[in-house]
Amino acid sequence: MRWLRLPLQLVRLVAVLSLLMGCRAEELSPAAEGAAVPAYGDTLIMGTIGDASNLLPPLASDASSTAITSLVYNGLVRYDKDLQIEGDLAQSWDISADGREITFHLRRDVRWHDGAPFTSADVLFTYQLMIDPATPTAYAEQYRQVSKAEAPDPYTFRVRYDKPLAAALPSWALDICPKHLLEGQDVTTSPLCRAPVGTGPFRFVSWQPGEMIVLERNEDYYEGAAYLRRVLYRVIPDSTTMFLELQSGGLDTMGLTPLQFARQTETPAFGRRFNKYRYPAFAYTYLGYNLRKPLFQDKRVRQAISHAIDKQELIDGVLLGLGQPANGPYVPGSWPHNPQVKDYAFDPARAAALLEEAGWIDRDGDGVRERDGKPLRFVILTNQGNDQRIKAGEIIQRRLAEVGMDVRLRVIEWASFLKEFIYPGKFDATLLGWTVPIDPDGYNVWHSSKTGPGELNIIGFNNARVDALLEQGRRSLDQDRRQQIYWQLQEILAEEVPYTFLFVPDSLPVVARRFHGIEQAPAGIQHNLIRWFVPQAQQRYLR
Repeated sequence: MRWLRLPLQLVRLVAVLSLLMGCRAEELSPAAEGAAVPAYGDTLIMGTIGDASNLLPPLASDASSTAITSLVYNGLVRYDKDLQIEGDLAQSWDISADGREITFHLRRDVRWHDGAPFTSADVLFTYQLMIDPATPTAYAEQYRQVSKAEAPDPYTFRVRYDKPLAAALPSWALDICPKHLLEGQDVTTSPLCRAPVGTGPFRFVSWQPGEMIVLERNEDYYEGAAYLRRVLYRVIPDSTTMFLELQSGGLDTMGLTPLQFARQTETPAFGRRFNKYRYPAFAYTYLGYNLRKPLFQDKRVRQAISHAIDKQELIDGVLLGLGQPANGPYVPGSWPHNPQVKDYAFDPARAAALLEEAGWIDRDGDGVRERDGKPLRFVILTNQGNDQRIKAGEIIQRRLAEVGMDVRLRVIEWASFLKEFIYPGKFDATLLGWTVPIDPDGYNVWHSSKTGPGELNIIGFNNARVDALLEQGRRSLDQDRRQQIYWQLQEILAEEVPYTFLFVPDSLPVVARRFHGIEQAPAGIQHNLIRWFVPQAQQRYLR
């Protein structure tokens, strides 16, 4: 069916690009490819599996939405290419000797995309918006730690904390929202949810739901206008179709699947047209258990499932070796990761023994264990468009059947997956992934106070010791002490198994060769997107 729909999508894409940019049809010559003189112009067309859901930063919690808002908005600070904090809307800051007060000195040359000046009033308003109970955001916790916030003049913003907060400074990478457009409004119905106005390097142009989002460069951006004239996100829910679009010229960049990276892009013809990149993702994939369900309230069941899953089989079969096992919520090699934490070796015999200890026995010989007359049966939910999760789910399903579990895999469209199942807690188990923040404070994901609808502790994990460690970790300003705390946290998670941590995939982006200025770094490749350029002779879209 998707092959029947593809021509209509292409017709719409060509029509939009013709209208917005004016197409140039001729192919690039090899001589033109050799020129690398920076030039303004051209459009970067990106492929994305899922559409955005909301483009107002406090309400944007999915990857597709935040990919857009990160180009439209700025924070006071940001991470540089080496994952070190640097100024963004704040050109400098002072931190008090006790670490509890930060004074930000703001840039004076910043304007909102509608021309209004950016001031400290916008920062204060954004802080107030984040802590307002009427704002349905999952990210308010760090800002509720502020005991006093003030804007003593238009270019100074100051915050005070009663207790030290380790992530205080990086928390102000928060996207700042325009007071003059949001004050006095119900933010959930604001026009900015669909048509954002920020201070960032790209301005919002249009959004065709389910199809594309178009941004154009901000000519007045404080760091200087981006070289690229436009960035266009195309929504293509199937990775195979997306790859075909890349090859046909309908896309300039996408994240490759391991199969595409390892086996379908090794030809000389592909190498002449595209550059591939590989680096560890700041992310992990997991199987999470809804701890509100009676089946998963016995940790022996969760431990049994973990022993029944062969992680190396997933890495070899799903990632084609382009990744590494996960055994906790931190990326291996990062400072908070505990390399000695307990992992669950593939051991079906141990899995069977744990299930029997928990009272799950196959008494009728049908291959499915029962207890109190009920079969050991549950559903794993995952989202449409993510082949890695779907393939991992199929392998896990087979392995769990071998130890007497009747497991079904259900794949659901992304928006419905979140709205109808994950956020309201209407699931048994789920295959999902988290992007790992640079600071290791996992309060929003693991603390027992974050289990409400729309919050991030989606599985309902509740552990008093973990709560205490999370509090200690966020209050300590000493990295060695924080490392000890987060190592203890990982030991408890390994014992309690609220998730079975599966793997850390590699990021596998590919970009058309006509784009220059790309610099791979610990932060990835998009950290300097405003410096990507296409030499004049290679530009495809002239307006």
